[in-house]
Amino acid sequence: MPSDLPAFTPDRRSDVPIFEQICTALRSRIRSGALATGARLPATRALAGDLGVARATVVTAYEQLVAEGYLMARRGSGYTVCAMGEVELPAKGTPTPPADLSERGDLLLEAGQPDMRLFPHRAWAKAVARLCRTRPEDMLMGCGRFGHPELRQAIAAHVNDWRGIAARPDQVLVTSGATEALDICLSALASNTGAVGVEDPGYPPIRRFAQAQGRRIRDLALDSQGAEVPTTGDGTDVVVLTPSHQYPLGGAMSAGRRQEFVRWAAQSQGWIIEDDYDSEFRYAGRPIPALAGVDGQGRTVYIGSFSKIFSNSLRMGYIVAPEALVERLVRAMRRKGARASAMPQAALAEFMQHGEFYRHLRRVRRIYAERHRTLIARLRSDFSDVGHVEDYQAGMQVVLHLRPEICDQTVTTAARAAGVGAEALSSYSRRAGAFNGVVLGACLNDLDEQAEALSRLRATISSTG
Repeated sequence: MPSDLPAFTPDRRSDVPIFEQICTALRSRIRSGALATGARLPATRALAGDLGVARATVVTAYEQLVAEGYLMARRGSGYTVCAMGEVELPAKGTPTPPADLSERGDLLLEAGQPDMRLFPHRAWAKAVARLCRTRPEDMLMGCGRFGHPELRQAIAAHVNDWRGIAARPDQVLVTSGATEALDICLSALASNTGAVGVEDPGYPPIRRFAQAQGRRIRDLALDSQGAEVPTTGDGTDVVVLTPSHQYPLGGAMSAGRRQEFVRWAAQSQGWIIEDDYDSEFRYAGRPIPALAGVDGQGRTVYIGSFSKIFSNSLRMGYIVAPEALVERLVRAMRRKGARASAMPQAALAEFMQHGEFYRHLRRVRRIYAERHRTLIARLRSDFSDVGHVEDYQAGMQVVLHLRPEICDQTVTTAARAAGVGAEALSSYSRRAGAFNGVVLGACLNDLDEQAEALSRLRATISSTG
C-alpha cells in the first residue's frame, strides 16, 4: 500500500473477504486521524496493482466506506476522506474504553437520526461488487441528468407498493437529497408574489429554506385533524405538508382533511408538496397511503429520501411528480444544474431489485418498533409527574409534553450539555407559548443507551426544576 496508507498485505487464507480487510485497514487509519479530512486516496487501479488484487475488489471497499460515511466520491476527483465526528486518539498502552455516543460527538436520543450501525454492510458490498463485475461502467455513466433508469424504475415500484402512488419511472426524478428536491419544487411551483404554507409547529428547515428563497410564509396551525387548509384566494399557492407522520408532533392527517387540501389545490390552482421523510416507519400494520396516492386531481408532488430508511450518508432523494408537472420540474432541474451523484445510483438500484433493500427495511422496522415502544413505556412510567406522551405507533421521534411550569428551552439546553439530543418543542413554532415539550429520537440508540439517556434527562429535569 502507498506510504500515506497503512502497511497492509491481504491475507488470502483468511475467511474475511479481501475487500473487508481493505475496509478495516482504511477505516482504522481514518478513525485514528492518520488520514486527514480531505485526503485523497489512491486511484482504484493503482491501489489494486499495489495490493495484487482485482480493481473491482478495491472499488467495492471504497464504495463500502462511502456508504458508511468515511469517504466521499466525486466524479473526476476520485475518493477523499470525509470530516469525521469521531476520532480515536488513545494513548499508547491505554485500553480503548467502551463506545460512548456522547464522547463520539453524537447525542443520545437525537431526533430524526437513524442508527447507522444497522446498515447492511455485507449485502451492500455484495451489490456493489456484483455491479463492478457485470456493469462497471454504470458506476460512473448511464445515469442521465434525472437519475439512473433502473433506480427510477425501482423507486416507482417502491412508492407504488409502500405508499400507494401509481407512477411511471419517467415521473421519478432523482436528486441529491430531500433538500434539493424541495428547492426544485419551490422554484418550479411557487410564484414570486404568492405565499408558501408551512405547518406550525413544523420542520424548521422547510421554513428557513422557503425564506431563503425570498418566499412569503403562511403558517398553517395544527388541530386534531392536521394542518389547517388555506382559504381559497388568500394568496397561498403552495403548501408543504407532512401528512403521513407530522413532524414534530406525530400523528397522521385525517382522510377528510386530506380531501380538503386536494379540493383547495384544485379550486385555487395551488400545489401540495408532500414531504414523506419517515413514513415507512409505521409500527402497526402497513404504512398508510400517501396523500399523493389519493389525489385524483394531480396537484400533489411527492418528495422522498433514503436518508432515514437506508443511509444518511448516501445523500439521495427523489421527486415523484404528477404527469402534468414533469416537464416543469425537469426545466427547474436544468436551470439549477441539479444532478445527484452517479456513483451510488446503479448500486442502489441493484440493491433494491435483488430484494436486499426490503429485507433491510423490514429488519430496521422491527428494531425501531421495539425502541419506540420501550421509549414510550419508559417515559410514561418514569416521567408521568413532569409530562405526558402520545403514542402514534409511527415515526422516529417522540414528544414528551411538559407541564407548564417546566420550561422546555431550559431543560433541553441542560440536556444537550449532558449528551442528550433533546430539542425544545417550542422552537418548532412561531406562536409564543403554544407548545412546551421535549422532542426525543426513538431510533438512534439501543435499549441500554436509551435507558442511560433517560436517566440523564431525568436528572436534568430535576436539577432545572
